[in-house]
Amino acid sequence: MGKTIAEKIFETHLVDEPFGDVSVLKLDRVFCHEITTPTAIQDLVARGKDRVFDPDKIKVVIDHVSPAKDSKTALQGKILRQWAKRHGIKDFFDIGNNGVCHALFPEKGFVRPGFTIIMGDSHACTHGAFGAFAAGVGTTALEMGILKGVATFKKQETFRIQIVGSLKPGVYAKDVILEVIRQISVEGAMNMVIEFGGNVVDAMGMDQRMTLSNMAVEAGATSGICLPDMTTVEYLWPFIKSEYQSPEAALEYFSQFSSDEDAVYAKTKTIDVSQLAPLSTFGFKPDNVKPVSQMEGTPVDQVYIGSCTNGRIEDLRVAAQVLKGKKIKEGVRGIVSPATPKVFSMAVEEGLIKIFMDAGFCVTNPTCGACLGMSNGVLADGEVAAATTNRNFNGRMGKGGMVHLMSPATAAATAIQGKIVNSSLFVN
Repeated sequence: MGKTIAEKIFETHLVDEPFGDVSVLKLDRVFCHEITTPTAIQDLVARGKDRVFDPDKIKVVIDHVSPAKDSKTALQGKILRQWAKRHGIKDFFDIGNNGVCHALFPEKGFVRPGFTIIMGDSHACTHGAFGAFAAGVGTTALEMGILKGVATFKKQETFRIQIVGSLKPGVYAKDVILEVIRQISVEGAMNMVIEFGGNVVDAMGMDQRMTLSNMAVEAGATSGICLPDMTTVEYLWPFIKSEYQSPEAALEYFSQFSSDEDAVYAKTKTIDVSQLAPLSTFGFKPDNVKPVSQMEGTPVDQVYIGSCTNGRIEDLRVAAQVLKGKKIKEGVRGIVSPATPKVFSMAVEEGLIKIFMDAGFCVTNPTCGACLGMSNGVLADGEVAAATTNRNFNGRMGKGGMVHLMSPATAAATAIQGKIVNSSLFVN
């Protein structure tokens, strides 16, 4: 009987099976940021266990409130800073060198096919785009990962979702994942791994695959995984070229972490996206999704382009194409946050930042702040945002605020109109 990629990763990392349905896995990476990790650090210190299992396998960033906005967030940064220095963690990305964790860490080459990764952040599943098992965990699990380099998971069944057909112009990976969540619901993949496949996924670049995997958790999944292929290898090649004789050799090695043709899945689903139109959320659940055509005319107060879902260079290029030569609607606040310094620099070199600023957008440093209502774009009670983020929970971007999730193209078009609209009206 064949095995899924998740089963193969679990088997190659298995340390113990203390209970029938529980696996203790060896970790390849522990990712940390300043919101969840300081609590774990302080607890370890209080227990007399201020140690790390391997400083080279721990990667750290300050990314949610950057720079600090008050004494509390300054203290969070200080705790993380001192801890990284104390334990010789060289991959610590402080203010000026930091970025959104789930964009920065892949960009630095820290993710590989077949890896196991945890982080005290639910969107750690983003890294599954590289063929890794990556999951968000709570404080206790994070402490164990930091201290011992292991994590405990229930054995994961896999939900195989085939994305087939061809995308129409103006339809992007964000629309695809919103359609997936709409069809299977926010509980459709509870305690499972979603394995994305099909010709549409095969044709996607890594930026788009990360968008898919990023929102797997919004369907209840532990992780979202794309199978490694030459696209994966080409993205990683600058970081792995000393380890393999050729990209083909690297692919041959990574192919051990691919699902077998006769693998057994708990669930399967095929979604033909050939007729898919741009989508937007409504309400307060990620599976509350409608075509943009049914949301047209919904007024917004703010448009936000960024986050670990859609703040990469491809996202900024798409939004800038819509905005070029146009102005955002008077009374609408436009905010764009490139996900990493590299993305910011590329956007400057390509003239994208000028397009955003000429259109009336505020361009901020890389940060996660607005996405969860912490900084750099918090909504007031009763305000509405069109956002390229990943959650539309009640009050997510600010108490009493409403968030409509959409692609960068739709968000940019909405900024011009001041109300939700299809981006096709603004692309020549």
